[in-house]
Amino acid sequence: MTRKGRFDADAFFAALDGERQARGLTWKKVADESGVSASTLTRISQGKRPDVDSLAALAAWSGLHVDRFVRGGSARKEEPERLAMISTYLRSDPQLNEEAAAALDEIVKAAYKELRKATRTT
Repeated sequence: MTRKGRFDADAFFAALDGERQARGLTWKKVADESGVSASTLTRISQGKRPDVDSLAALAAWSGLHVDRFVRGGSARKEEPERLAMISTYLRSDPQLNEEAAAALDEIVKAAYKELRKATRTT
């Protein structure tokens, strides 16, 4: 299997550093505010890739869009599939708890699968 993309951790760290400098913060303060350990920030600065939870926390703290740091994959689509976006919206809805969002997500996926089949046969 050939990978279609890779995460550019160096570019992400450079952007993160720019955000840190713009806010006039130390890396210790970034660690405190983002909830990511100082040792994780040090590893990222050395070119190591962050784990997914650290990446999410740093993206939320900085406002950086993680997808802008994905490189490669010339077959990159302009937009994700609609069903993927619906799942994203449901699971990020602050009015739904995790279980409710997951249940709605499954209902939408099941309905989509059935209605898509019906549309193809008519």
